[in-house]
Amino acid sequence: MSKQNGSLQRRLAALWLLAVLLLAAHNAWLWLGQRASPDTDILALLPSSRNDAVLQQAFSHMVDSAQQKVVVLVGDRDWEQAARAADAYLATLRPQAALLAPMADDAAQLQEQWLGVFGNSRSRLLTDDQRRQLAAGSAEQWSQQALAGMYGAFGGPRLGAWQDDPFGLFAGWVQERARETPVRPRDGRLFVERDGKSYALLLLELKAPAFSLQAQRQVVPLLAQAKQAALAQVPSAEVVTGGVVLHAAAAGEQASGEMATIGAGSLAGILLLMWLTFRSLKPILYIAASIAVGCLGALSASMLLFGHVHLLTLVFGASLIGIAQDYGIYFLCARLGTPTEVSSPRLFRQLLPGLALMLLAAAIGYLGMAATPFPGLQQMAVFSALGLVFAWITVACWFPQLVGPDSLRATGAAQAFGRGIDGWPDFLGGHAWHLMLPAAAAVIGLSAAGIVRLQASDDIRALQKTPQALLDDQIRIGKLLDMAAPVQFYLVRADSAEAVLQKEEQLKQKLQPLVDQHVISGVQAVSNWAPSQRLQQDNLQLLQRALLQERDGRPDALALVARAIDERPDWARAMRQRMLDKAQPLAPDAFLASPAGEASRHLWLGKSGDGYASIVALRGLADYRALDRLAALAGDVPGVQWVDKVGEISAVLKYYRQYMGWALLAAYAAIFALLSLRYRRRAWRALAPPLAASFITLGLFGWLGQPLQLFHVLAGLLVLGLGVDYGIFLLEPARRERRYAWLTVGLSALSALLSFGLLALSGSPPLHAFGLTMLCGMLLVWLLAPCFTHPGNAADKDPA
Repeated sequence: MSKQNGSLQRRLAALWLLAVLLLAAHNAWLWLGQRASPDTDILALLPSSRNDAVLQQAFSHMVDSAQQKVVVLVGDRDWEQAARAADAYLATLRPQAALLAPMADDAAQLQEQWLGVFGNSRSRLLTDDQRRQLAAGSAEQWSQQALAGMYGAFGGPRLGAWQDDPFGLFAGWVQERARETPVRPRDGRLFVERDGKSYALLLLELKAPAFSLQAQRQVVPLLAQAKQAALAQVPSAEVVTGGVVLHAAAAGEQASGEMATIGAGSLAGILLLMWLTFRSLKPILYIAASIAVGCLGALSASMLLFGHVHLLTLVFGASLIGIAQDYGIYFLCARLGTPTEVSSPRLFRQLLPGLALMLLAAAIGYLGMAATPFPGLQQMAVFSALGLVFAWITVACWFPQLVGPDSLRATGAAQAFGRGIDGWPDFLGGHAWHLMLPAAAAVIGLSAAGIVRLQASDDIRALQKTPQALLDDQIRIGKLLDMAAPVQFYLVRADSAEAVLQKEEQLKQKLQPLVDQHVISGVQAVSNWAPSQRLQQDNLQLLQRALLQERDGRPDALALVARAIDERPDWARAMRQRMLDKAQPLAPDAFLASPAGEASRHLWLGKSGDGYASIVALRGLADYRALDRLAALAGDVPGVQWVDKVGEISAVLKYYRQYMGWALLAAYAAIFALLSLRYRRRAWRALAPPLAASFITLGLFGWLGQPLQLFHVLAGLLVLGLGVDYGIFLLEPARRERRYAWLTVGLSALSALLSFGLLALSGSPPLHAFGLTMLCGMLLVWLLAPCFTHPGNAADKDPA
């Protein structure tokens, strides 16, 4: 029978070797053949509005509109100097046009573009002030205005000939549209002025995906080189740069560095521990093999399931090293404490219940993370859980074949550490338990007081850490260009495009008081440029009544102009017809298809689902205390929805923080039921250390002023999943083997502290919060585990 078992285990080991070779080949094909690269888009980690496809499309429109753009402002107090610096900047970029190229924004072409799309509809386009003036003004007043425009030297800017716009209405409408941005044409460039400086605006288009690591590595040095060229040309110049690619590159560089640091630090620490314990390369190679197979399997499976792997998943997955080695350490330390007459396959069968419980407990912790709606957390959980499964199978298939009864020998340091458990205090009995009771009560009291002080923080902005220089440049650009926020806007829906435009116009009327109060500086909407057909028709009728028709037997404004310049009535009739010929309806599709509509295309969703939809964006929103007022206005116009992506995600974080808190309690109950099947009345002893450690950690955070976040709760799941392993280690063996079980706990705890504890050094706030919780929690579990599982004088009995 033993021979049959041995033959079966050898076949399983050979089959697993074949599977590992296939995993290695698949990874080589992915990363070398297909040139796959980790995703760096932080938005990919956040939940999408899966129950509202139109809302998700709207958010994607707002984000995607800026994703491939790089905005550069080159300024100086002397405009000529700023222009020279801008030329030097562009000269550096010109050889790399296939990667980064200026967008087609030749200021000299702006007038032709505007005339081309709006010229034939100019008699239908009026501002609100013009509508009021037309309703109240007399024909005489308007004729005087037309004459002033004809003869006056300061008649104001004009698009086209006087005969095309005799009353200056179209020029006034264009001027109001131009106030949507402080950018103006100057000397064939785009120009903005503020604080005594003149800035040349350079709009650049990134040809490669902004979240491509390769593109980031090329673009960031190129932009730095261009900035140096501009400053070399004009040392006094100011160069301000903003773009998604810069933020993605900074996050990617940070994550790559952390992945290398955390992964290398964890691996080096674990290998050092193995060397100090066994003073042999073989155990180190065995542990490294199980970890490597776990990582290969996690990468392959994640790519097959998700189609990509996020860079932060790899950073988090680097901590997988600290868990995957537990199974191998458990087997190796058990081998040290087992008589040589017991074969390794037989030993593995004895250890199998404990190993299976360890894997199930860790899987329950990761499944709690996978239950959230955050794609990033789901991917991290699946990556880590699958990595553990692959590492576990590696230990099960290979270690009994590789590690013989005489293969290992513990070093003196390892033996001394194992003996240390004999002097550990016993919370459940022993001679000094009554002395420890006051100390335990004090710790419980202080922890409870800390938990009372604990505050929660679910603001998504607290989970982002952007380099200050990039943040300063982005704020500066936002102020200079009066840009709209991409994460707060109104979503407008209706059954037709015309109804959408009408709802936009109603909403803008509701928002006008907030513009007057300087709560916002204005709105961006397609209806600003292509009004609804109803409003266009009302404008045309108003213009006809006020300017082109006799009132009470008195001549109209054009007839009065004809008399003043001594023209015949035929001239007035021809002018009327000329104005009516420029009254063709303007459709939103025609506007958006034109070069003038390029900057507004992201605001129009068009046909979406069963209806039509658009976006109304807000400019100059600086005081976020006004968000409630803005949200309340949405209810005044049917079909309008206020979208605050920051508030929405923060609300989701709060909901799932509370939800996962209950899930954590449910996980304790599930694991307790699982342990009770094997340990019966002793099952609580394995759960007490992680429960006490989590309680003390929360109290510590309360005293330190560390706000509670979802990621602290998720770390609590892993404190449970890993911490219960230590109880299993110490409950499984008899008294004579407890020293090697304690060695297992020590190696496992130190490895977990190295891997997860290093996450506390991460610059990513979510990973930092996760790592800090794991650092405190696992350290406490390590110290408390023997206190609850101490055998006392009843080591071989079944204590209550």
